[in-house]
Amino acid sequence: MDEKLKIKLSIADRVYPLTVDMSQEEGLRSASKKIDVMIKQFEENYAVRDKQDVLAMCALQFASQLEQKKVDSSIDSKDLERLKKINDLVGDYLEKK
Repeated sequence: MDEKLKIKLSIADRVYPLTVDMSQEEGLRSASKKIDVMIKQFEENYAVRDKQDVLAMCALQFASQLEQKKVDSSIDSKDLERLKKINDLVGDYLEKK
């Protein structure tokens, strides 16, 4: 059983105390850092006054990246299926010769 850790993550100048599995700590800390980097980029590149707007844009950015990976993965699996069918056809053709 995983031990639980009590950690504090800082996101957008707020501290969030969490109790997490040891196996989650590194991923959560990395995600927290990525969010803060993205917040700084949005604040530097756009005239954003409200932290909630910046956080919403970060959420949209991360969600769109995740969705794009799903789309790309779906395309890759379709291509793989097509390649398997072509391979089977070529294999069948070569066996007949």
